[in-house]
Order: sequence, then C-alpha cells, then structure tokens
Amino acid sequence: MNKDADVARMARRKDLFVELVETIASLRGENGCPWDREQTRNSVKMNLVEEAYEALDAIDRSDPKMLTQELGDLLIQVLFHSQISSEMGDFGIEDVLSAAVEKLIRRHPHVFGGEDVKDSKEVLQNWEEIKKGERGAQSVLADIPSSLPGFMRALVVQDKVGRVGFEWPDVSGALAKIREEVSELERAMAADDQLRVCAEYGDLLLIAVNLGRYLKVNPDDVLREAVQRFERRFRFVEASLKRDGKSPADATLEQMDALWNECKSREPS
Repeated sequence: MNKDADVARMARRKDLFVELVETIASLRGENGCPWDREQTRNSVKMNLVEEAYEALDAIDRSDPKMLTQELGDLLIQVLFHSQISSEMGDFGIEDVLSAAVEKLIRRHPHVFGGEDVKDSKEVLQNWEEIKKGERGAQSVLADIPSSLPGFMRALVVQDKVGRVGFEWPDVSGALAKIREEVSELERAMAADDQLRVCAEYGDLLLIAVNLGRYLKVNPDDVLREAVQRFERRFRFVEASLKRDGKSPADATLEQMDALWNECKSREPS
C-alpha cells in the first residue's frame, strides 16, 4: 500500500511539474500574457532576489503556509528564466535539471561513489575541492557573486576559507580579534583619520560576522531581529511620549532612555 502511494505521489509530482512548465510556456506564447511576453532576463532578474527573501521571511515567521506560497513563487522564477533561455536557444529547463542532478551526484561521492567520510566537516572540505577541480586551479573564493549583500558575502567568504582550514580553532580567536579591531578603530578615531576609520570599522564588521559562525548564528538573521527589537522599543518611546502630549523632539535623551529601558524590562527574558 505504501509503495503504491509513493508511486502515485511521484506521478502526481511529475504531472504538476510538467503542468507548471507548460503554464509558463503558455504565458510566454503567442496568445499569452502581454506583460509576460515582454519580459527579459534583465527585467525580471531582481524578482529572483525578492522571491528568495520572501521565502526567508516565511522561514523566519515559521509559517508553513506562507513558505509553500513563497517557494512556489521562487520556483516560478527559475522556470520563467529557463523558458526565456529556451526561446533564445541557450538552454531549457531540461538542461537546468540535468546539470543540477549531475552536480549533486558529482559532489556527493560519499553517497553515490562509495567514498568514506568521517563527518560533515570533511564533506564540506571535499565539496570545495571538487568545486575547485571543476573550474581548474582557481581560488576557493572564485564564483562568489559580487551582488550578494555585504553581510551575506562576508559570511560566504568566511565559510569557504573555513572549510579549507583558514579559521581559528575556537571562538576565543574571534573574540580576541574583535577586541584588537576595536582598539585599532579607537586609534584611528583619535588620529582623526577618516580613511583608517572606515577601514577599521569594516574590519570590525567583518570579524563580527565571523564571530557569528562560531556562535552558530546567522549575522543577517540576528541583525534583522535586533532592528525589529529596536523599532519595537522606539515605537514604545514614541507612544509613551505621545500620551503626555510630547514627541521625541520635545524629550531629553534621559527621558527617552528611561522609557526605552521600561520597554526592555517588559520583554520576556
């Protein structure tokens, strides 16, 4: 019974995928949607980014229904770009799927090739070596998209060099480096050297991102959460002042700080 259900589910999955591919092809077809037909790779390229971030938002919200919708929207973008590329004669969705399957098998020899690995760290090391072999003797930092947001790019760079052993053995190294960068920033500020201030501040942010790797937290996620906390507390300050007929411009820093701490004390620890 379970085997029959699995076979039926697989067939349904294939049918739905084909239906979605054909739906997108119809939208781009002669009798399709005027807007969809006008689009190019460049005109919709940022939609990929937007849909990816909306999927991340659904994950952050722990909202399965929302995530279902957003992953569907992200899949539509993949298929839309594949359809455009097929019309241009470059490649089609079959090529995208074939390349993905081949890559996964090639980069998982411990699953598909009988190779033994000790742990997930060795898996990542092997992954980087395989990638390096695929593109020739290039840097492990090759092919990192320059369009990645700053924090994400910093994390990707540090993950990649960490996989080949260029990292401190534990969190103490990152903490010591943060203290060192703070001191260097203070010296640059004391010297009133704006170029050095910018450089040292950048180094401090970079090491702060790296610290997140050791703490097992994503710096982009926790920064968003910190901004949300800041916004929530400041709105409390505004609302509290408004009840007294004031605005932040009418209050002293000490008054606003007291309200800020009041809001903070009410939050669950």
